[in-house]
Amino acid sequence: MERQWWREAVVYQIYPRSFMDSDGDGIGDLNGITARLDYLQWLGVDVIWLCPVYRSPNDDNGYDISDHRAIGAEYGTMADFDRLLAEVHRRGMRLILDLVLNHTSDEHPWFIESRAARDSPKRDWYVWRDGRDGRAPNNWESIFLGPAWTYDAGSGQYFLHLFSARQPDLNWENPAVRAALFEIVRWWLDKGVDGFRLDAISHLKKRAGLPDLPNPAGLPQVPSYAAHMNVDGVLDFVDELARASFRHRDVLTVGEANGVSAAQAEAWVGRARGRLDMILHFEHWTLWSRDPHAALDVAALRTILSRWQRALHGRGGNALYLENHDLPRVVSRWGDPLRYRYESATALAAVYFLMEGTPFIYQGQELGMANTVFASLDEFDDVFARNRIARLRAEGVADAAILAELALTSRDNSRTPMPWDDGPHAGFSTARPWMKLNPEYRTVNVARQQAEARSVLAFYRRLIALRRTHAALIDGGYTALLRANRQVYAYLREGRGERYVIIANLSARPARYRHRGFLLRHAELLLANHAVAPHEDTMHCRLQPFEARIYRVPDAARPRATTAARTAAAPADEELC
Repeated sequence: MERQWWREAVVYQIYPRSFMDSDGDGIGDLNGITARLDYLQWLGVDVIWLCPVYRSPNDDNGYDISDHRAIGAEYGTMADFDRLLAEVHRRGMRLILDLVLNHTSDEHPWFIESRAARDSPKRDWYVWRDGRDGRAPNNWESIFLGPAWTYDAGSGQYFLHLFSARQPDLNWENPAVRAALFEIVRWWLDKGVDGFRLDAISHLKKRAGLPDLPNPAGLPQVPSYAAHMNVDGVLDFVDELARASFRHRDVLTVGEANGVSAAQAEAWVGRARGRLDMILHFEHWTLWSRDPHAALDVAALRTILSRWQRALHGRGGNALYLENHDLPRVVSRWGDPLRYRYESATALAAVYFLMEGTPFIYQGQELGMANTVFASLDEFDDVFARNRIARLRAEGVADAAILAELALTSRDNSRTPMPWDDGPHAGFSTARPWMKLNPEYRTVNVARQQAEARSVLAFYRRLIALRRTHAALIDGGYTALLRANRQVYAYLREGRGERYVIIANLSARPARYRHRGFLLRHAELLLANHAVAPHEDTMHCRLQPFEARIYRVPDAARPRATTAARTAAAPADEELC
């Protein structure tokens, strides 16, 4: 099997504003990242994914780019970036950039020229339309809420923005736009970056004619994903991007691909396609959007992740992740940070990290960081949160109810500054940080967990080392076990003459693992997040809340018929390990 370097890698995502501040202005910066590279090397990271550091007015914290070839002043200079890149490479790691190709800032020179006049040479670089009877051109809703169109009084037309009103969409139907973007990609690759995470890549193509969508409820705007998410023809754009920019370079390309199903994934990342290496799919995000107070639906999670494992085994790369800058903290959503922070953070880690694919860690996830505490609605920074507040207030919802909702769901939960120690400002800065610290920083921080043998950080470090030393955990096959169990997520990784069983109770109640396929031997227990007493070979075990175990099960561990019959006959409540 072909073994590209990124298949064996671990990716660490950095949100630059909140990682490390080096100059005392309260905002994380490039030199701060450089100062913390030794930590990432110690952790075992291979690839750093850097969220946008381009020049930007920061309406959406850098995802609204005003100059693709300049570094935002708050982050430093291009010389600082070059130094960071060199230091990453000197340590044997790689650096990929977050690149936004669907839209720009409204302060980008292209858009300034585009809106200057209807006959501007760059007018067709964005999506402009006349209104209808004094209203927007169609009934599409922005992903960030509100209409997907903003009226420009100077030129008397509306421009399309799938996200913030300050993020106008580029017109990918225009070849000149595509050529300009491809040149930007090549410019950064020529500087030596090792690839890209491509933001909103599945939104580049819009439905022909930009038609109204069905609106039986008569809403002012209706959710419009079907009109611009994975629309037929978008892969033609991705093909052209790959051919013109990175297809023949040894780099990593990861697409943020909302709306792409497991059945469609091979078309995007299939090895024979030459398009992207991996996509960040959104399917398990549907579990986040359910009742935020409900426990994790383990069966649903197993169904979704197993479907993606089957779809891409031997065909393309899976990007494995539970957290990023667009989600609240996973230990708050699917774990139990009050009673079982260590146990739930590490159980969730064991489940996703050892599947077939490339694992991603979001900064602070390796500490088991939980959601933060918001005292008022004024503390929310995220553009979506601000729009959500305005909408709910207009609907008459009380501020207390809005605060309760966003405290669980807001993206701001994952954007608090990184807690490096328990000193002033958590070691993040010498000044007051741009966003309020998570108040847990005095007990949940890097320095404390580095000194503890039993910490979430230590567990992640052992996971990385385990994956690196066992080939089957990188490219072996995946088989889900206990497919009807509503508490335990268990699966088998098998390949290259090796077999491993990963078992995790993802609930706050004791659970039982029962499977007749393999004997579990205490001597072959490679990693666990609870103390496991010595036990005889068995196919049953009782699991504590959020307990995780990883066993090696060589061929000799397959049960003999007599052993299987004896074990299968054990009483249902017998605690065999």
